Amino acid sequence: MRLNQPVSLWTRLTNAALAFDAWLNHSLYDGGRSLGEAYERFSERMDKLSVRGAQRVIFDFASEAMTLGTGGAVVMLALAIPAFNETSEKNWLKTPELAVTFLDRYGQEVGRRGIKHDDSLKLEEFPDHLIKAVLATEDRRFFEHWGIDPIGTSRALTVNARSGGQVVQGGSSLTQQLAKNLFLNNERSLERKVKEAFLALWLEFHLSKNEILKLYLDRAYMGGGNFGAAAAAEYYFGKSVKDITLAEAAMLAGLFKAPTKYAPHVNLPAARARANDVLNNMVESGFLTEGQIQTARRNPATPIDRKREVTPDFYLDWAFDQIQKLVADGKLGQDRVLTVKTPLDSAIQRHTEQTIENILRQYGDQYGVEQAAMVVMDPDGAVRAIVGGRDYGQSQFNRAAGALRQPGSSFKPYVYAAALTYDKYRPNTIVTDSGVCIGNWCPANYTRSYAGSMPLYVALAKSINTIPVKMSISIGRATGETHEARAAKIGRTKIVDLARRMGLTTPLNDTVSLPIGAAEVYVIDQAAGYAVFANGGKRAQPYAAFEIRNSKGDVIYRRDRDAPEPAQVLSSRVVADMNFMLSKVNEEGTGKRAALEGIRSAGKTGTTNDYHDAWYIGFTGNLVAAVWYGNDDYSSTKKMTGGTLPAMTWHEVMAFAHQNTEIKPIPGLDAQGAPVVAQAKKGGAPAGVEANATSAVPGALSRRSFEVIGGLGDLFRTVERPAAALTGFSEPARAAANIGPSGMRPAGGRIALP
Repeated sequence: MRLNQPVSLWTRLTNAALAFDAWLNHSLYDGGRSLGEAYERFSERMDKLSVRGAQRVIFDFASEAMTLGTGGAVVMLALAIPAFNETSEKNWLKTPELAVTFLDRYGQEVGRRGIKHDDSLKLEEFPDHLIKAVLATEDRRFFEHWGIDPIGTSRALTVNARSGGQVVQGGSSLTQQLAKNLFLNNERSLERKVKEAFLALWLEFHLSKNEILKLYLDRAYMGGGNFGAAAAAEYYFGKSVKDITLAEAAMLAGLFKAPTKYAPHVNLPAARARANDVLNNMVESGFLTEGQIQTARRNPATPIDRKREVTPDFYLDWAFDQIQKLVADGKLGQDRVLTVKTPLDSAIQRHTEQTIENILRQYGDQYGVEQAAMVVMDPDGAVRAIVGGRDYGQSQFNRAAGALRQPGSSFKPYVYAAALTYDKYRPNTIVTDSGVCIGNWCPANYTRSYAGSMPLYVALAKSINTIPVKMSISIGRATGETHEARAAKIGRTKIVDLARRMGLTTPLNDTVSLPIGAAEVYVIDQAAGYAVFANGGKRAQPYAAFEIRNSKGDVIYRRDRDAPEPAQVLSSRVVADMNFMLSKVNEEGTGKRAALEGIRSAGKTGTTNDYHDAWYIGFTGNLVAAVWYGNDDYSSTKKMTGGTLPAMTWHEVMAFAHQNTEIKPIPGLDAQGAPVVAQAKKGGAPAGVEANATSAVPGALSRRSFEVIGGLGDLFRTVERPAAALTGFSEPARAAANIGPSGMRPAGGRIALP
């Protein structure tokens, strides 16, 4: 019997591979043959449907059209979906951007911010000639088409081509333009035009023609920061859109296509030429006859001259930010066209700007300083003036509200207030100026020496550096901590907490040198912090609005009604002690140049290491003001201290601001009695000031008179600032600057250095 030989694994794998290969070849062969036979059968059937000659040409074109149409429809659908997504918001009309008209404390308009937009009028209230001018120029077939107007577009292209490429008539329909204004931007792209077309159809489906026209008149940009015909009429002609003439209507209608190019306050000849084209369009479209437009041709519109406007731009920028915060907090409702009555005192604002400019012009090179900032406010936080830099035209950065600078010794009052609050210090407490170290850091005085024992008020008046550091340690030890460094840290924590409650909003990083002013602060925060001393111990949040009205004139916000009650930060005892000590700074210490003759004042100087920053912050019972001088690049000045230019500036501004004003006592400092009114000095000059070559003028202009006369002077102001010192003042303004109870009188055209 014969036994089968065992087959190896390799042999079995080889046989299996051969079998699979044979099966695969057979399957592919049979499959290919079947497909070939099927294709032949298909071809035979297609041959029966084929056409030749002219019919074939027609069928080929139809087939290609269907293919391209299908592809185009897919592309259009892909573009339409993003377009319709623009309308997905519940309020698809979108809330208009904020537009604010600012008034000063006397009710006079001083400027605007945001987008001026006004949709308070009904369509029936718009003049008939304005509507006809818009339709004749932008969309003559508006009431006939369905959102897209091929006929009108073709006609516009033809007319514009005949005009040498000048845009005489619009190519897009009025509905398309509204779609762009509501949902899109001004990007020149095919995608935007496709979206615009779809959105125009969508608008036509959802709104009536009158609603579309009304929205267009309200939302189109008209130049000068104005949106809508009503806002533009007020801005360019100073009247309601209901009262505009045919010539003015033609000029407004010409703005829709190119508001920047044809804005009358920018290019009046171009605006008038464009208005003439609009008048021609009205005749061609049959809205008016040639005779009806002759008067408008002979008497073209003349807009308000906006070139001479001088506005307190730094103040308005800050005030606009404050209004935006109120809007974000939901305190002003849904209306976005607002009129705000501010605490701005235009006379003080103008005098502050002129004072800073003249002092920098006279002493900037001597002290190596290029910039300054100042804030003047009432003790309750009502901001009367803000100067954020030397020249708004060159730099719009508001150094008063946005620049972080070290306060130096002007931070010390927060330390002293904390010591009086948390420890057993009083103005007559004896303190010792001697060496003190926290770790390896040992502060030194400005004089590089120690003065020994003295009352606390003298230490503040002389701005001794070691005392605030010792106070921070003492505040911490009052909690029971005995370790010096830990006690100092506890003390600094309490100081920072109090400083923030008094109004400082910056981080105030905890370092060993914080008690002598190593942290960074804002100028406006410094004014708010010192206002706590001036108002009896309450928090003084800087504010920009006494009253706010909506577009209908309704009062929607009042500071005295809607603002929360200020918190009591310091006790009356601490306020009285602090004000006594701070008054000594002006009487006996580093702030003598800021002293006001006949008016009790208090304050503190501040100078940082290497003379980077110089400050003076002070107050009376009426006003608080903070002054800073320095350089934007943080370079050192030429040994400028807070007792020089900052104190001089404070003196000049505050002496003017208090003229013909009922003087209020400083809390806890002045005795209560009959009201005192500051009067202009009839002769003489403050100590350290040279006599003026021109005799002093008796009496003094009130701030309101100064504002009116200064406004007349602005009419003659040129774009280039005069180079000579004090020539920036008009004669009446210069007289107002030279007089007053302690006004610094120029000597030979220069403000004399004490």
